[in-house]
Amino acid sequence: MYNDNDDIMSPTYKSLSEIRLRKAQLLTEITKDSHKMKGMWDELFHKPKNQATPTRRFSGLMNTGAGILDAAILGWKLYRKFGGKSKSKSGFFRR
Repeated sequence: MYNDNDDIMSPTYKSLSEIRLRKAQLLTEITKDSHKMKGMWDELFHKPKNQATPTRRFSGLMNTGAGILDAAILGWKLYRKFGGKSKSKSGFFRR
């Protein structure tokens, strides 16, 4: 079906049935590649459905709550240090 040339390998077909056979082979390969690419696309860009159990939901809620509490404490500390009411106008001279 192929000529053995050193530079270019071009297909040579001797009958119409060989062309149909090659067309069917190419169509099969294209279909396989299309399914493979679709699977890779879905895996890359679509989030899998989460099968969250009540334990996982509770754990996620606790993690979120702890993060919010930590942020609130940090905000309060920074407010007291930099923006809170100061007892004197200058830190060095107190009367």
